[in-house]
Amino acid sequence: MDETNQIILVGISFPIHFKITDSKSTLDMTPEQVTLVKESWEKVKPISEQAAELFYGRLFTLDPSLRSLFKGDMSEQGKKLMSTITLAVTSLDRLETILPTVQALGRKHAVEYEVPDSSYATVGEALIWTLGQGLGDDFTEDVKEAWLLTYTTLSGAMLSGKSTAA
Repeated sequence: MDETNQIILVGISFPIHFKITDSKSTLDMTPEQVTLVKESWEKVKPISEQAAELFYGRLFTLDPSLRSLFKGDMSEQGKKLMSTITLAVTSLDRLETILPTVQALGRKHAVEYEVPDSSYATVGEALIWTLGQGLGDDFTEDVKEAWLLTYTTLSGAMLSGKSTAA
């Protein structure tokens, strides 16, 4: 199964390239891009609490209606977000190991939380903005491009999981 959709992040349309062949999935990223994502995330991890606050602040500024999707403690939600991103980043070079988890997360967001498809672009925009804030001068164009590819791939996997929820 080969899925290609579009997601618009930071005003630019990006194709979501998500390929599944014989239970294997691949990123359309170079090893150098994977390294950029991993190294940049290591710089964010020490400030993960602040990064989560920045992320949710930006998310709710971009789309205040998304606030109603979050019922619990936002501090705990932030920890879950950072933990999930850490798992995804550390698994980028072996995406097939987390594919079922990412797809299940997509199903859960669709069924339990009723997350609209349009929110994926907003979440991506908030994430990219947050990384830019957290990394400062280390958020180069190459790092940004690598993160955009990472996000579009993982959100594509979540959306593919959502499509199996029906």
